[in-house]
Amino acid sequence: MPRVVGVRFENTPKVYWFASDGADYKAGQSVIVETARGVEIGVVRTPTEEVDEKKIVAPLKPVLRAATEHDLARYAEHVAKKPEVLRTAAEKIAARGLKMKLVDAQYTIDGAKLVLYFTSEGRVDFRELVKDLAGAFRTRIELRQIGTRDECRMLGGFGPCGRVCCCASGCEFAKVNIRMAKNQNLSLNPGKISGLCGRLMCCLGYENAYYAEANKLLPKVGSRVRVEKENGVAADGVAAGVNQIRMTVRVRTENRDGSFDVSDYPIEKVTKLDASSAADDVRVSKAEADELRHMED
Repeated sequence: MPRVVGVRFENTPKVYWFASDGADYKAGQSVIVETARGVEIGVVRTPTEEVDEKKIVAPLKPVLRAATEHDLARYAEHVAKKPEVLRTAAEKIAARGLKMKLVDAQYTIDGAKLVLYFTSEGRVDFRELVKDLAGAFRTRIELRQIGTRDECRMLGGFGPCGRVCCCASGCEFAKVNIRMAKNQNLSLNPGKISGLCGRLMCCLGYENAYYAEANKLLPKVGSRVRVEKENGVAADGVAAGVNQIRMTVRVRTENRDGSFDVSDYPIEKVTKLDASSAADDVRVSKAEADELRHMED
């Protein structure tokens, strides 16, 4: 099996695999690698280990070498220059009247290229801007347009939950959509379900599988159900709400005197009724409900 090492780069939570080329690298060690952007410095997150070939995409580029004191000093110099670089680049953008927002600037470790990341609502013709920047910084310039989610991933921040944004912490979720918010009975107010990037929160996909399974067992709000009350008497009513965490159904039943009773019932005591025939009545077993509760735990 090939020996590989996991490397993480600045402002990128994702870990990339490189061939260790026979050397052993430890977690936290700085290394020099060649990427699509050029020669860069990264930090080892996963020490050298053997990995099944099926888990990697070959061919892997090798780690060039361990970072030296000179490399680290040059990297620190590039980081120190970043505020000035961003300020100068912003001035050049303003002079050209381009509608783009600078997000970050990164030099390759050898200083041969400067990559500037920006966001924009549409396509930007920055050919003349590249010439201005090349003249100002005396190096090769690459302008890379990124999305708002990528901007949030690079800058970081804290979500409404108080934790670091999912995208900046290295979590990788499937694409999120409004259906996931509906599955979880969340408010569809954009301010409630949007992250710092202004897009749907990544964490909507974290528990979506659980809520999707829970909704298969729970009746739809507004549908007819039959409940088993404490005295053992069955009563028909309407599902007024559901609690997917507790697996309970809020049912509205009518009393003989014309008044209404609204109570919560565990799913085991609720039968979903179908208007077509009594044979379509559905009752969830206690085992099914308990299994789903264990999923949430």
